[in-house]
Amino acid sequence: MWRATVFTLFPEMFPGPLGVSLASEALAREVWSIEIRDIRANGQGRHRAVDATPAGGGPGMVIRVDVLAASLDAGLDEGDRRPRLLLSPRGAPFTQARARTLAAGEGVVLICGRFEGVDERIVAARGLEEISIGDYVLSGGEIAAFAVLDACVRLLPGVMGEYSSGVDESFEAGLLEYPHYTRPRVWEGRAIPDVLLSGDHAKIKAWREVQALKLTRERRPDLLKRR
Repeated sequence: MWRATVFTLFPEMFPGPLGVSLASEALAREVWSIEIRDIRANGQGRHRAVDATPAGGGPGMVIRVDVLAASLDAGLDEGDRRPRLLLSPRGAPFTQARARTLAAGEGVVLICGRFEGVDERIVAARGLEEISIGDYVLSGGEIAAFAVLDACVRLLPGVMGEYSSGVDESFEAGLLEYPHYTRPRVWEGRAIPDVLLSGDHAKIKAWREVQALKLTRERRPDLLKRR
């Protein structure tokens, strides 16, 4: 079973969107599991404090290193080999390739930051890897955790109806996916391209490849440079 463990200050947010559709069905069938660990359970004092002001001054608060370390140590076994990912806007970009690698492993540990972030010392001390889902800042790592988990879970064997659904799509070949069409054949004067109705699979494949290149060139030329 593919295992996910999430460390968060807001455990009530989970499973959230992962509790519906394909991810939920796979969860019920025990294709994967999710464990939620409340960081505040290891907070300091009567009020379970988890944060403090930044050393050197500045706005906001920072999650304490001793609190987060205690939470991780209580929630993870020493021999747990799953990647420990800290959701952070300064992390390496999360990609489809990384999702496929994670899905092929034993599972993942996700640490959701809040406030101004976490004490830097925890990253090296507990072997965390910072990862980002995009060039923007969220209120916390929980929404990013949903994105990472959904991207991985859908790739697990038996979650999607057809294996090809997870192969023939955006980013798998370094391109954006080609356009899709379905019924009706003509809608508001806009018709499905004739080639898609021709039954000629070679021509359809060639058309889709051209369209994928065209869309990628227009919208994500950086992907072409990486290729």
